[in-house]
Amino acid sequence: MASLIMQMLEGTVTSLRIFFLTLIFSLPLGFVVAKGKMTAIRPIRWLTDLYIQIMRGTPLILQLIFFYFAPFYLFGVSYDRFTACIVAFVVNYSAYFAEIYRSGLQSIDRGQHEAAKVLGFTRPYTFFHIILPQVIKKIMPALGNEVITLVKDTALAQTIGVAELFRVAQTASSRQFSTVPIFIAGIFYFVMNYIVSRLFSVAERKLGYYR
Repeated sequence: MASLIMQMLEGTVTSLRIFFLTLIFSLPLGFVVAKGKMTAIRPIRWLTDLYIQIMRGTPLILQLIFFYFAPFYLFGVSYDRFTACIVAFVVNYSAYFAEIYRSGLQSIDRGQHEAAKVLGFTRPYTFFHIILPQVIKKIMPALGNEVITLVKDTALAQTIGVAELFRVAQTASSRQFSTVPIFIAGIFYFVMNYIVSRLFSVAERKLGYYR
């Protein structure tokens, strides 16, 4: 049992690497995509909308397979499984984050921009000190739900052979003819999601969701 736990801890480290790297790259990329969809330049707006529709309209598991195998068949180049996994997760989640950002940005009254301009504030100052804090407060619940989903979605990395937590549990379960490793993996996922949900609860409390 101790050996199994150690293997699953190693798998958990891989799952956490997928989780954090996805957030690091997809959160800023999602904002860029959101601004692209809101731009007045039609070609950019059309392309970003198409990108979002494709990413949200196809399964992540299919995107993982595509980003792992497609580069070789299309361009004759390939990269390792973990890199393909991160690319697939980033482009997928950035589309979801883009829509969350867009909903938050569009919920802010345009009058606030005009009032800030009348008061002599620059556009960067207005955005970072007036608009962005309000956007963050509005999108926090939706963002929290998406991040929790990401924790569970890391299990899909096993589709292309990445040895994350679920794959380790699945391999151990097959080797031992037992479902115990799967249940242990479930506990690991629950603990990770509990920590994430508690962190978002603290953030929401600080933002004034709960009085």
